Amino acid sequence: MAEGLLRHDAGDRFEVESAGTKPGHVRPEAIAVMAELGIDLSSHRSKHVEEFAGQKFDFVLTVCDNARESCPVFFGEAVRIHHAFDDPAALSGAEEARLGLFRRVRDEIRAYLRVFPVVADSLTVAAR
Repeated sequence: MAEGLLRHDAGDRFEVESAGTKPGHVRPEAIAVMAELGIDLSSHRSKHVEEFAGQKFDFVLTVCDNARESCPVFFGEAVRIHHAFDDPAALSGAEEARLGLFRRVRDEIRAYLRVFPVVADSLTVAAR
């Protein structure tokens, strides 16, 4: 969801990739709640961080504690920024409850990512 939100909200300002340490599949609930915002994730796929080994990144955003703890160090000098969100994929139960949690986390991630361009600019200026 973070990839889709940042691509949509920041436009072409950033090149955005997403990956996980334990990729599976893009959850149908994520596809559904993102579609509510007009963001299509249906063609997205879950990628492993190893697919990006050797690539240079300016920033690495982690959105769960597990990713922060197990994220590989091959990202070199990338600025790492972490914020933990609940993992909506971990919830089992009724569909409406799962969708509700996916919506809440989607909205929390969106609010968080809306300030990222400002943070990125300030970190870039500070590095110069």
